[in-house]
Parts: sequence; C-alpha cells; structure tokens
Amino acid sequence: MPQRAASVVLINFAVVLALLVVMLGGWTRINDAGLGCPDWPGCYGHIVLPGSEEALAQAQALYPDQPLVAGKGWLEMVHRYAASSLGLLVLWLAWLGWKCRTDRRYPAGLSIALLLLVCVQGAFGMWTVTLKLLPLIVTLHLLGGLVILSLLVLLRFRILHWHQAAARSSWPGRAQQGKGWIMLATFALFGQIALGGWTSANYAGWACTDWLQCEQGGVVTLDFVTGFTPALDTGPNYQGGHMPRDARAAVQMTHRAGAVVVLMLIATMIWRLGRAGWSRGSLMLVGGLVVLQVALGVANIIYAVPIPLAMAHHGGAVVLLLSLVWLSQQDRVVDKEIVYARTQSC
Repeated sequence: MPQRAASVVLINFAVVLALLVVMLGGWTRINDAGLGCPDWPGCYGHIVLPGSEEALAQAQALYPDQPLVAGKGWLEMVHRYAASSLGLLVLWLAWLGWKCRTDRRYPAGLSIALLLLVCVQGAFGMWTVTLKLLPLIVTLHLLGGLVILSLLVLLRFRILHWHQAAARSSWPGRAQQGKGWIMLATFALFGQIALGGWTSANYAGWACTDWLQCEQGGVVTLDFVTGFTPALDTGPNYQGGHMPRDARAAVQMTHRAGAVVVLMLIATMIWRLGRAGWSRGSLMLVGGLVVLQVALGVANIIYAVPIPLAMAHHGGAVVLLLSLVWLSQQDRVVDKEIVYARTQSC
C-alpha cells in the first residue's frame, strides 16, 4: 500500500510541475528570453549565472555577439531548472512503472513512454537555443511540452484508477457515448495550439491590426506559401522573425480561422454530450473556457498583444486542453463502488 500512496503523491507533484514548466516556457517566450542564455545547458558558461560585475563581464566576453541581460538569463535558467526537476520526477515514475510492470492494471507502458518523451523534449530544448529560435523547433518544443503535460494528467487518472481499482458504473455504455467527439475536439484544439505556436515563433501576432479582418480596407495581401514554408537555414538568429509581413499576416489569419473551427467543433461536442447525458456542469465549464479563450484572442488583436494578455491567452489554451483531457476521463471518476485491489507485484 505505501507503494500505491507514493505513486499518487509523485504523479500529483509531476502534474503541477509540468504545468509550471509549460507556463514558464510561455513566459520565457513572451518576454523574448529564449536566447537569454546563448549556450546550453549552462548560461554564458555557468550553471548558475554569476552575480558580480566582474564575473558578468567575463561571461559576456565568452559570447560578445550576444548581449548579456541578467534578467532574461535568469528567466531562461529557472525554466531549465524546473524542466530538469520534472525530468527527475518522470524518471522516478518510470522506475515505479518498471517495478509494477507485472501488474496489468498499472500504466507501466505510459510511465516509461513519458520518460522517452522527456528525453526527446530535452533535445528540442537544446536545439531551441543552439539553432537560435528556429521557428519549427520552437513550435515543436511547445507541442512537446503540451503532450507531456497532457499525458501526465492522463497517467494521473490511470494511477488513481489503479490505486482505487474502481468498479464500473451500473451504466457501462453511458460515459462512453460521445468519447469520439472529445477526441476529435482535442486533436482539433491541439492543431489550433500548433498554429498559435507557429504564429508566436514567427512573431506574427502583430501582423494584423483589425480584429475582424487583417487590415481595414483589405490592403494586406496574404502570402500563405511563404507563411507555411518552414525555414530550415541554421545559423541566423530568428529572434524577431524573418518572414515578410504578408506571410505573417497569412499565418495569423489562418490561426483566427482555426479558432472559429475549434469553437464550432467544441460547441457541437457539448451539444452531443449533453444529449448523451453527460454532466451539465462539466460541459458548461469547458464551454466557458473556450469562450474565454476566444475573447482573449480578440483582446490580444485589439490591444496589440501586450504581455499580460499574451500570457493569459497562452495559459487559457493550456487549461482548455487539460479540460478536454479531464472530460475524456470522467467515466473513471463517476463509478459508484470503490474496491481496493490488493496485488503482490507492487
């Protein structure tokens, strides 16, 4: 039983830390601190950024072409420290999964797969710096963080289910009805977040000034080909973006169109799940989150992407994604009878 309690406590810590890492990544990006440290894994040759003026001057001499801004350097390093701590927690979860691999009910495969994903994510974190914010790498790094966070939340549900060994409800088919709609909405939202990451990585949030059309009078030509052709040249510094405005405008307008599609899809999902008997409170929560997220997107356009609104929009996308993961697992928490399993394997 202590093994069971330890796994629950550990996964709770891991979910909270993963959420913190994703939010810190957004904060780092929004504050243009992605190259606050031009090297990896240290910062200007140090694991801890030095504090004295003399030491800072020596660190700057190592990278004379990259101005040292201590605040941005610390922001990047705090993000790395948090990500490294998360990696250790995931390693611990993988070890527990390996110990419990003989118990068919324990999600050992997911625990070990998460460790592999975290290793890949660490590589993308390195490439984000060494390839100087190459937009494709930055976008994939964002998506990798969201996949890890979502799978950790899913792992938490499965560990709780294993810990409690809950018996199924008297209506075994009820909670399953509509699961396909949740999956469809989740994948659509993930695609929309990818568009948002591509918009941010190419600094296209400022390309359009009108909230309904890109520019009043339609004077901007949308260059979709250039906007969605990934730059693969390594060497240039991509901070600030290299796309022409027409290409950035095409990226932003595509992101807006995607928001409309996701809004309609989630609205349809809520309607279908409501008819299938799902909890109205849960569905209203998801509906409120998607409306809030659309409102934040419009506000970012009107007020030219100020940092607080940009961060709120980033956080809103993360919370909305997690709400769909949570909704997809509701059949695991509505069971009437709890029966504690007792196994000898772990």
